[in-house]
Amino acid sequence: MSNATSAPAAHRKKLNFLDRYLTLWIFLAMLLGVGIGYFIPDSSGFINSFSSGTTNLPLAIGLILMMYPPLAKVKFSQIPRVMAKPKLLALSFFITWIVGPFLMFLLSIFFLHDHPDYMTGLIIIGLAPCIAMVIVWNELAEGNRELVAGLVGINSLLQVFFFSIYAYFYLEIMLPLFGIKGLSIDITVIEIAKTVGVYLGIPFLAAIVSRFVLIKWKGEEWFTRRYIPFISPITLFSLLFTIVIMFSLKGSMMVLIPMDVIKIAIPLVIFFAIMFTLMFFAGKYAGANYEDNATLAFTASGNNFELAIAVSIGVFGINSGQAFAGVIGPLVEVPALILLVRLAFWLRKRYYVTAN
Repeated sequence: MSNATSAPAAHRKKLNFLDRYLTLWIFLAMLLGVGIGYFIPDSSGFINSFSSGTTNLPLAIGLILMMYPPLAKVKFSQIPRVMAKPKLLALSFFITWIVGPFLMFLLSIFFLHDHPDYMTGLIIIGLAPCIAMVIVWNELAEGNRELVAGLVGINSLLQVFFFSIYAYFYLEIMLPLFGIKGLSIDITVIEIAKTVGVYLGIPFLAAIVSRFVLIKWKGEEWFTRRYIPFISPITLFSLLFTIVIMFSLKGSMMVLIPMDVIKIAIPLVIFFAIMFTLMFFAGKYAGANYEDNATLAFTASGNNFELAIAVSIGVFGINSGQAFAGVIGPLVEVPALILLVRLAFWLRKRYYVTAN
C-alpha cells in the first residue's frame, strides 16, 4: 500500500442526502426514461421535434447545465501548472488516443461482426474520448478539476482535427484488413467543431466569464462559499434530466429488442472496465497521485457519444443501426461509469489512503 495520501478520512466532505444515494437516483431516472419511451410512444417524436440539425436541444441544455458547475469550480489560472506533467500527459494521450480506439475496434469486430451496422456504430463511438460527461464523473470521483479541464480542452482540439482521419483509417483501411467491407464516412472538420463547440464551448465560456465577473464583483470568498454551493446541485438535477431524456428516446426499442441492447452493451462494458483499470494502474505506476489518476482514468474510459450520435445520424440516418448503437452507448456508459466512481473510491482506500 502506498504511503501517498489523497485526503484523510477525517477531512473528507460528508455526502448530503442526494449525493449519498446518487446511484439510486440514476437508476430510477433510467427506469423513468424507459417507462416514458415505452408507455408513451409519441414521446420520442415530441423530444426530437426540439432538434436543430443533429443537435437535440433538450439533451444539449441538459449537458451544458450539467457541466457548468464543475467547470465553474475550475481555477483556470492553475491549468498550466497541473498540465506541466509530461510523463502523465504522454501516458494519457497514448492510452486514450492509440489504445482506446484500437481496443473498441477489436471488441466491435469480435462481438458484432454479424451485425455490421451495430459494429460500425460502436467503432465510431470509440474514435474520440469524452469531453462532456467526463467532467461530471471526475467531479463525483473527486479528481483534479484543473487537470480534467486541460485534458478536455486538448482532446477537443484533437477531435476537431483528427476524428475524420481516424474514421477513414478504421472504417476504410482497417476493416478490409479483417475481411470486412470498408465504409466511407464524409464528416467535415467544421461539423465536428460545431458539435464540440455546442457541448463544450458554451459551458466552458460560461464558467470562465462567471468566475471572472463574479469574483471581481463579489470577491473570491463569496464565490467559493456562497455561489459554488448554490449552483452545485444543478449538476445532479441536470444529469438526472439528461438520463431521462436519453432513455425515453429509445425506451420502446430497448424493451422490444433487449437482446440487441445486450449485444451492444457487452463490448462497451468490457471497454470501460479495461480502459479504466489500465489507465489507473499505469498512472499509479507512473507516480500519479489519486486526484490526477482518477482524472486520467475517467478521461480514458469515457467516449464522446454526442459526436458519435451526431455523426451516425448525419451519415446513416436517425433510424439506422449505427444511430441505435450510438444512443445505447451513453445508456450503458452512465451506469458503468457510476460503478467505476465507486471503484475509484475503493482504489483510493486500497492504494492511496494510509491508516491513521
